[in-house]
Amino acid sequence: MRITIRVRPGSAHPGVGGEHDGALVVRVSARAVDGKATQAALAAVADAFGVRRGAVSLVSGASSRVKIVEIAGGDSRLLADLLAGRGRG
Repeated sequence: MRITIRVRPGSAHPGVGGEHDGALVVRVSARAVDGKATQAALAAVADAFGVRRGAVSLVSGASSRVKIVEIAGGDSRLLADLLAGRGRG
């Protein structure tokens, strides 16, 4: 499953959930320095979807807040819940 995420680095309240312009919002405490926020966002997405970190890969947007990621074994029903803000964390 391929989805668009919007990363909010430096968040005081990390978590996955909500929607911004059709993208899943991923809040991470890591700062956007040396790819740390991107790595934290991929780990957060893996946790939210209940898959291992290796199942989530970055397709595009390495240096952008808006990224496209591929989730092996992602559940579209869970995505709908996360976009509605009813997901994990």
